[in-house]
Amino acid sequence: MCEQIVRFALGALLLTLGFSAAAQQPGKVYRIGILAGSSQDLREQHGNEALQQGLREIGYVEGKNIIMEYRYTEGNVALLPELAAELVCSKVDIIVAAAAGYVGVLAAKNATTTIPIVRSGMPFDPVELGLVESLARPGGNITGFTNITTETVGTRLELLKETVPTLIRVAVLYDAANPGNVLHAKEVQTAGRALGLTVQ
Repeated sequence: MCEQIVRFALGALLLTLGFSAAAQQPGKVYRIGILAGSSQDLREQHGNEALQQGLREIGYVEGKNIIMEYRYTEGNVALLPELAAELVCSKVDIIVAAAAGYVGVLAAKNATTTIPIVRSGMPFDPVELGLVESLARPGGNITGFTNITTETVGTRLELLKETVPTLIRVAVLYDAANPGNVLHAKEVQTAGRALGLTVQ
């Protein structure tokens, strides 16, 4: 599944850059900026090897015709604006925002309006958060795909209620500093009320 997501992001990345294996410019070395939470997260959660493999399959090899510029927050999301700015200053051709969900994409967006930004599996509504104009026509410099889950919140709570029929209260833990989490928590509240559950 992770490999499929990364391959989709790779496709978005290549379309955004507007190049293909057949149309590679001789001698051109593309710089791909990776904004990630940590090297461990990148390996385990974001499928860096799948990204590298997908690039190799279409003729892009790190150190030959692409350079990967990695920037890691190592858990300190306050570093995101600085790290995104570093990637812009290093003149990358594209930024893959793999760090901290919405906050990582926002940091990249605030750092540049011209360098394409790719994000795979956004678990939030990028339109509602003002990152893109619409899902069909995002506009601007952000692309990728979203796996918005807010519309499935009710279904998940229904399943939970069926599994535990005596359920009357549900606790939700989320990071209030992340607007994507806040939207999701509101959906949980709404779905919980409809099912007669108290959501804390």
